[in-house]
Amino acid sequence: MNGFASFFQHLAASGIDLPYLYDSFDAARFWHGLLLTIELSVVTIAASTLIGIIGAWMQASRVAVARGIANVYVEMFRNTPPLVQIYFFYFGMSTLLPTVQNAYGQHLPLLGGFAWAALSLSLYAGSFSVEIFRSGIEAIPNATSEAAESLGFTRIKAYQHIILPLAIRICLPALTNNLVNLIKTTTLAYAIAVPELLYVSGQIWSDRGNVPEMMVTLLVIYLVLVGILVAFMRGLERALKKPGLGT
Repeated sequence: MNGFASFFQHLAASGIDLPYLYDSFDAARFWHGLLLTIELSVVTIAASTLIGIIGAWMQASRVAVARGIANVYVEMFRNTPPLVQIYFFYFGMSTLLPTVQNAYGQHLPLLGGFAWAALSLSLYAGSFSVEIFRSGIEAIPNATSEAAESLGFTRIKAYQHIILPLAIRICLPALTNNLVNLIKTTTLAYAIAVPELLYVSGQIWSDRGNVPEMMVTLLVIYLVLVGILVAFMRGLERALKKPGLGT
């Protein structure tokens, strides 16, 4: 390990400075930032997908209030910038919540920057997921739901066990695009000082002046993260492929 660090120290002396590979302090904050980015991506992907599924069901509901709530939500979050939404939640909604007192007597916000970023990005991406799942559901013939109801399925059970599994096969490509965009959008958490990958990289290049090296590092890491997601989604698409559905 010492030889590994020494190699990159010598490399830094020659003009290619990658301190997260030889300096313990920079390594700790860089890898913590990477793990936080991965955690934020996983949380928002899961939450936005769940929001999309529930929202699409509400849009197809026979209850006018449920349809209205879903439509207002989609229009509100789809038609406003994600950075504005993050600021709205972090600086606006946060002030309306009670504070908590820590062991030192300090009053801290009930929710921190990570929680607000995760909530905001999940709602933003979820608004697109609602429309994606709605398009998949509407592509399923009405005869399918009618057949399910004739067999004794309730509307919720038919949606859960028949309509949604078929619709997912159709909307997977569009959903993949939305999730890829979501991973890239997690960098906006930088704006409220969430110590994710872009934030800590900015700290490192501010300290060391190695902007080109850190920008190349960011580019490579996000290519890898997005590549892993795309490979997983394509594998899922192949596994769920059915003739006549999404092909």
